[in-house]
Amino acid sequence: MSDERRFTSREARIDAVAHRLLDRLPAAGLLGGLTEFLVFGIKQAFACLFGGAMLALMLATKLFWPEDMGFARYDFLLVAALVIQISLLVFKLETIAEAKVILIFHIVGTVMEIFKTSVGSWIYPEPSIFRIGGVPLFSGFMYAAVGSYLARVTRILDMRYSNYPPLWPTMLLALAIYANFFTHHFVIDLRYALFAITAALFLRTTVHYRVFRFRHRMPLLLGFLLVALFIWFAENIGTWSRAWIYPSQHNGWTPVSLQKLGAWYLLTILSFVLVTLVHRPRNYMAAAGNLSTTNIDAQTTTDVTAGAGSAVPSKS
Repeated sequence: MSDERRFTSREARIDAVAHRLLDRLPAAGLLGGLTEFLVFGIKQAFACLFGGAMLALMLATKLFWPEDMGFARYDFLLVAALVIQISLLVFKLETIAEAKVILIFHIVGTVMEIFKTSVGSWIYPEPSIFRIGGVPLFSGFMYAAVGSYLARVTRILDMRYSNYPPLWPTMLLALAIYANFFTHHFVIDLRYALFAITAALFLRTTVHYRVFRFRHRMPLLLGFLLVALFIWFAENIGTWSRAWIYPSQHNGWTPVSLQKLGAWYLLTILSFVLVTLVHRPRNYMAAAGNLSTTNIDAQTTTDVTAGAGSAVPSKS
């Protein structure tokens, strides 16, 4: 994927400035490793722009929202989410395709929120005008934040995959995960079966991602777990701010149970598969005769949903 496709025009200018500052630093040794780590952290934060802004607003409104404001805090969060989303598009920090992903996630998340609050899984304790049943409309943007992050980080880190499964079984898995979030309230919970299917599909899959000068890699299942852990931390911030609460938190905040990590792990996989509808998984192949290299110049790519003959040299 060329830089023109990896970055919006505004992001390309930011990337050019960063290169002018960092290209002078050594590529090898401790300083080279620290540079890669620093750039990785910055790119991760940039990918989290939407979700990070929403969490910051939840904390700020928890701490400083006036009781006599005359405007519901949840409604303010809805307006703020819309403003942030429009700003990302206007300032070319997000693509139209990624905005479509966020819309899909908002709809999918809101439907699940309506059901989950109706069965008492969690509640939104504050009043609001813009709501459906017990669900304020800002809540859908929490799911959208996950989709936004996955879509943006896939593009910004130029993620490519080896041994990625065909698209159709991953879509069936995503549908089964989504259905289980509803059906486990009435019939047997299939989450352990879904964990097993996930392992069978993705056990051999490796994600190769570009940070600065080099490509790095990790098992995709480990990547799912790290994202789920990050979401669990964010959920603790959200519940502490009383943006929503679980039944165990009615009388005061307590940390969210680690058992929720399994649900977030499955939600991460569901989210990732939905994102692949926009950013189709691209196959990674090390250049012939240099199979162990992590240098960004030694690679070719194909769309894993296309035929094997569609390989093209990487321009990154």
